[in-house]
Amino acid sequence: MASGKCGSCKDAVAFTVEEASIRLEQLPGWSLESGSIQKEFRFKSYLSGLEFTYSLGKIAELEDHHPEMIVGWRRVRVTFSTHAIKGLSQNDFIMAAKAELAYWTARPSGPEKRKIDS
Repeated sequence: MASGKCGSCKDAVAFTVEEASIRLEQLPGWSLESGSIQKEFRFKSYLSGLEFTYSLGKIAELEDHHPEMIVGWRRVRVTFSTHAIKGLSQNDFIMAAKAELAYWTARPSGPEKRKIDS
């Protein structure tokens, strides 16, 4: 799914709950909530969460499909829905898969620096 491209939201077809549930099987940790899908990503530091948020924001701009993101201390909640159809479309699942890639890319393999250079 992550290699897919988002299409026009105006032409999107809303998924049924059953269709959305089947697609969610490919996205561990994501949940179906009132016409949206969401997941909370966890990080070792606040700055890592911000870097992930920025990275996903850049992807969202390229795909023209934007999530709601809530940044907290060492966590980021990401929610996707297709507002134009008031439901879920293929775009939401493509972007959720891209969010997964961004998360695994943003996670450092070594210790994080805690000092901010000024």
